[in-house]
Amino acid sequence: MMSYYRKFLWAFCLFVCFQLPVQADPGYKLWLQYAPIEDARERDSYRVFFSQIQVMGHSDTDAVIRKELQLAGSGFFPGDDFSSVGESADPKIWIGKVSLLPNSVASAQADKLASLSEDGYALFALEGRVFVTSNTEIGLLYGTFGLLKAIQTRQPLTSLEVLENPKIQTRMLNHWDNLNRTVERGYAGFSIWNWHRLPKHIDQQYIDYARANASIGINATSITNVNANALVLTPVYLEKAAALADAFRPYGIKVFLTARFNAPMQLDGLETADPLDPAVREWWKKKADEIYRYIPDFGGFLVKADSEGQPGPHNYGRTQADGANALAEALEPHGGLVMWRAFVYSENTPTDRTKQAFDEFKPLDGKFNDNVIVQVKNGPLDFQPREPFHPLFGAMPETPLMMEFQITKEYLGQDTHWVNLASMWEEVLQADTYAKGAGSTVSNVLDGSLHGYRHTAIAGVANIGTDRNWTGHPMAQGDWYSFGRLAWNPDADIREIAEDWLKMTFTNDPSFVDPVVDVMMKSHEILVDYMTPLGLHHIMARSHHWGPGPWVTGGRRDDWTATYYHRASEDGIGFDRTESGSNALEQYAPEVRNQWRNPDNISLDYLLWFHRVAWDKKLSTGNTLWEEMALRYQRGVEGARWMEQTWLALDGRIDEAMFEHMRSFLAIQVSEAEWWRDACLLYFQQFSQQPLPAGVEAAAHDLEYYQGFRRFFVPGI
Repeated sequence: MMSYYRKFLWAFCLFVCFQLPVQADPGYKLWLQYAPIEDARERDSYRVFFSQIQVMGHSDTDAVIRKELQLAGSGFFPGDDFSSVGESADPKIWIGKVSLLPNSVASAQADKLASLSEDGYALFALEGRVFVTSNTEIGLLYGTFGLLKAIQTRQPLTSLEVLENPKIQTRMLNHWDNLNRTVERGYAGFSIWNWHRLPKHIDQQYIDYARANASIGINATSITNVNANALVLTPVYLEKAAALADAFRPYGIKVFLTARFNAPMQLDGLETADPLDPAVREWWKKKADEIYRYIPDFGGFLVKADSEGQPGPHNYGRTQADGANALAEALEPHGGLVMWRAFVYSENTPTDRTKQAFDEFKPLDGKFNDNVIVQVKNGPLDFQPREPFHPLFGAMPETPLMMEFQITKEYLGQDTHWVNLASMWEEVLQADTYAKGAGSTVSNVLDGSLHGYRHTAIAGVANIGTDRNWTGHPMAQGDWYSFGRLAWNPDADIREIAEDWLKMTFTNDPSFVDPVVDVMMKSHEILVDYMTPLGLHHIMARSHHWGPGPWVTGGRRDDWTATYYHRASEDGIGFDRTESGSNALEQYAPEVRNQWRNPDNISLDYLLWFHRVAWDKKLSTGNTLWEEMALRYQRGVEGARWMEQTWLALDGRIDEAMFEHMRSFLAIQVSEAEWWRDACLLYFQQFSQQPLPAGVEAAAHDLEYYQGFRRFFVPGI
């Protein structure tokens, strides 16, 4: 029996533990920290406004707005009571639809208000008040988050003047989540969707997921893997998906599902899934009707077909348009969309896999139903650290194309490397297709302005999981945030986006923000240098894609190997995609071809993507190809070390646990950058037969060591 003294000690320890300061948020709150405003003058100026808010409306979305204001107020001003926020009779902050604005305000802002598109919002100060207004309730929610961002980033409310219209209609996250809660190419734990508990239990994480997405304008989510399981289209799963849709609806988020092409055969025993078979078309119509009974605002289907073992119209001698249109016909009466992925390649190894999507889809331009959008990856291969933009962009004026970015870092260090993906995305978005002359950027294709698309959309493959900080790597939250901001406006300034995210997530202290922004802006180029410089691509390890594997060869498909792409030999290295090779370059506009055709003039970033080059060829830098390759690998390692040292100098400026988390990850990144450099240079040196140039560090081990390296149970597969 425990003595009185021991009982006293135990009780005292419990008391002390509960009185200690609560540990800082481990990242769960994302960029919605709503941290206390420390400067007294700033705090008082914001409190004047925040204590008097009126929300004009009583819908479910209006209730969400009030709840978010309560959370924010309690965070900004600890100890204040915000239980009745939104009900002020004499508001300093007024939130309501344009139709409810006071006449004097509506007249003074007439030009601005006339330019509001659906779900766009205006945020402005007038007559000592701040107004948040939109034509829709969801626009008011976006505007409320815009107001809270202004406070989080310490913008003065008295001079607010913001007009925000989304440039792209459907802004979607694609979850590659399986029904057993594993996540393909997921590096942050298991799937957040707990299908076993649905539909009866709505986890708080689902609500916080919706809040986070709404705060950056994401309005759609595809909740299941593109390598689809037909079970998700059965009633037992439809009622679960409906529960999620109900939870997301007040936040303006529509649910999409991935459809397995042969679902009619798997679920109901049809003898065929031929998209031109009347029985198959009727099956999809009835299935669509059933889904809309569960989810009245169902967004539609995302489909991966004829790729990596997935069934598709090729099985029946049909085109991709035939397949997409069968599903689109079923959804059309309900207003649903089909997002049909262009990631299609033959079951037989081609001469150049990068050509296949263009060759298959370009002839079908104009043959898709009006409610079909073709979803195209940013580059013609597969989410490599750097690829040229996909040649389909600008090449299908009669068919809406949407972008598919990968937020999860399958080929970019997975869960331990810090790389700001917005830099890579910006490079693609601002690339000029020359489809209608200079200025025909990829972003102008996506927002519909170049070709007048009826539907516009963009998707990002989600990096979200059950890890407490959502994304595994703390800085990977910034990729989720940046995707939302660029989905809203693909021409947005990525440096400004990074600054906003850091201020909202960590601190407004410029001694922290400025150097970290600098790291973020340079991190992508650093990673490319230590992984795939000079246009090298697909030289990762087999299957899990973690770590270097330039020696990977053989197996079921040549185009799943590294040697297929780099083609290194004593004569040189690189994949010839000019007229003398696969002629993939022909798929681009003449102006683009002229930029990339000549190996002496092409940007070195794409040299080995389009050209086969001798090891001793002199480049524009004055170095031979071998020297330039080795120096870039070394530069990447030194860049990773600079990132680490920059971070270490920030000790004491943010939460200690978060600082240590990043410190350990950066140590891993430096070590793996060295691994990449050493393994790749040793392998390619076999062919170049040249010494390392001055300044490039020798490898710590021999090539056999790196080729023999194995790691088991790598996440994401």
